[in-house]
Amino acid sequence: MHPIVKLVGQRLGLGLLLLLAVSALIFIGVELLPGDVAQAILGQSATETSLRNLREEMGLDQPALTRYFSWLWGIVHGDLGVALSNKQDIAADIGERLGNTLFLAFWAAVVAVPLAISLGLLAVRYRNRWPDRLISGVTLATISLPEFVVGYILMYLLTVKFRVFSPISTIYDGMSLGERLYAIALPVMVLVLVVLAHMMRMTRAAILNVMQSAYIETAELKGLRPLTIIARHAFPNALAPVVNVVMLNLAYLVVGVVVVEVVFVYPGMGQYLVDHVAKRDIPVVQACGLIFAAVYIGLNIFADVISILTNPRLRHPK
Repeated sequence: MHPIVKLVGQRLGLGLLLLLAVSALIFIGVELLPGDVAQAILGQSATETSLRNLREEMGLDQPALTRYFSWLWGIVHGDLGVALSNKQDIAADIGERLGNTLFLAFWAAVVAVPLAISLGLLAVRYRNRWPDRLISGVTLATISLPEFVVGYILMYLLTVKFRVFSPISTIYDGMSLGERLYAIALPVMVLVLVVLAHMMRMTRAAILNVMQSAYIETAELKGLRPLTIIARHAFPNALAPVVNVVMLNLAYLVVGVVVVEVVFVYPGMGQYLVDHVAKRDIPVVQACGLIFAAVYIGLNIFADVISILTNPRLRHPK
């Protein structure tokens, strides 16, 4: 078997085992949540008989292990179950919400990835000079602030002070692409500011590490311009760590949008999850947690595969 195929197969197998372990942790964590979903649905005035009947109807009277394997069997067959609070099909609701979250994450990545790489190249070009210090200082300041703080600052400046955007990022069917982009402008700005520093600093560090190589000195002796040396010779050989950090931040854009979606009332997975945590809707919380975990693990596996393909030492381990 080819070494690349073997390594990719190992990564996929480990990813599936990790996802199985995560599913067990998600189920246990949800089971430990305080409160009673039957009580939340029927209210404080419900009798013990009505509570018991509702628990039996929802299957909550069964042992936890039985419910876990039943839930896992349904997941394998594409059945995410039914929400306990409104009896809606979870897969249908999540399909729409996940599309909204991926739409937000896609446009944030379209802005953040090229900008971070460009700023990283610029910081290397003017290393230890004022452009490098300015870029590092601003990006470090943005990553040091929590997402909701950045969100409320931008909301105040661009919706209250100058009235450029709307503070609520609502999208719905029938909106044109331009209207959708206008609606998500503020959450996209927040996500870009949050992930920009990590990608920029890793790009800068990876390129500076390559700049110590002998062939870079040869290119300098040939009289090539510094930016040409960085872009054409140093950056391609620093691609593996840059791809890794980009994939990790793309995973964060999908998984870590919960706070941003709540701040801007965006109809995505994060808002959907928070709404049903408040209702203690166990199947919805479990499904959302598993999807977030699958996206994160999947993008990490993709980053590993890209690293293998771009690194000759991993392509030919012997």
